Amino acid sequence: MDVVDLIMQDHREVERLFGELKQHPEKRPLLTPVLCALLTAHSRAEEAEVYPVAAKEAGEADEIAHSQHEHAEAEQMLAKLAQTDPESSQYDELLGKIVDAVTHHVEEEESEVLPGMRSQLDDDRRAQLGKAFAASRAKHLGERPGEATKEELMTQARNAGLTGVSGMTREQLSRALQSQSS
Repeated sequence: MDVVDLIMQDHREVERLFGELKQHPEKRPLLTPVLCALLTAHSRAEEAEVYPVAAKEAGEADEIAHSQHEHAEAEQMLAKLAQTDPESSQYDELLGKIVDAVTHHVEEEESEVLPGMRSQLDDDRRAQLGKAFAASRAKHLGERPGEATKEELMTQARNAGLTGVSGMTREQLSRALQSQSS
């Protein structure tokens, strides 16, 4: 399947989950881990498979660096949400911030990056990327936000345009990405 269509399907599922979390607070203990897992797997698959191609082959380097920053910010917030009491006012506040940030990211991605990929990459290339994205997303399902491996952090740093990171430890990479997204 076309990678653009797969990404947009994930976006619609995240929007559906946001609605459930807002309208049915009693479902939060069950749906919060689902939201965190889906967004983490989606982000890691985009970072590993889609963003490098979008930057090089579709001419979207600036947009990808910006999107990577938004991913890092969202992952920090998701890690906090996963640790927050779903019945607390802090949960509502944090969920609101996540909804705003992810909605903004989705709007930008769907108006800038994805149309560029549709116009610059042929059907076969988008289908190849779709397979790679789906496989990567499946591999990352179950991972929790805030627990990226050093290799994943290196990919994020490259996508964000950070230089001089090859000798950094996992913790140093994590701090560099966090400070850039703040």
